[in-house]
Amino acid sequence: MIDAALLPLQRRLLAPAGRYLATRGFGADQITLIGCAVGLAAAVAAALGLYWLALLGLALNRLADGLDGAVAREKGVSDRGAFLDIALDFVFYAAFPLGFVLADPDTNAVAGAMLITSFILSGTSFLAFAVIAAKRGLTTADYPSKGIFYLGGLTEGAETIAVFALFCLFPGAFPVLAMIFAAACAVTGITRLIAGWQAFGPP
Repeated sequence: MIDAALLPLQRRLLAPAGRYLATRGFGADQITLIGCAVGLAAAVAAALGLYWLALLGLALNRLADGLDGAVAREKGVSDRGAFLDIALDFVFYAAFPLGFVLADPDTNAVAGAMLITSFILSGTSFLAFAVIAAKRGLTTADYPSKGIFYLGGLTEGAETIAVFALFCLFPGAFPVLAMIFAAACAVTGITRLIAGWQAFGPP
């Protein structure tokens, strides 16, 4: 919901680091892969009950997610980079709550399953819209430099990371937080389905 407003600030803050890494030979895809590995390690930390370490991994994963774009803008964006960025983001988004499910299956399994299911609804509607939008040559003013058409919604990246951080800070509240966020993600998915239905219908 607030990603479009935060994106310019994020880019200004990370641009110097992006230039530094680019001049030191780091590639955007390399940073994306490292960030995904750190994010999966954070999920493992959550599964082991090391919630402070999961929070640190979450922060580093999101930092890498911003830095890969900063490096790409210095060295040149690519379709492969855009593909890796969004695909591995979704891998991380599914794996992180799974860590909390594995940490306490009896308490967290139902809420975690509901959350991951809502991510599938939100994510598939997002990606399906992007595919058809690309086919039609559509662009979005809110995210003009994204590698794919970025259809916003009630729950976007910023909200997801905020809730993931709350999971780490208050692990005992995971079932309640996950169910609330699952409902919000379901709303996002439904509004994206409606947007696609309306945008891609007959003239």
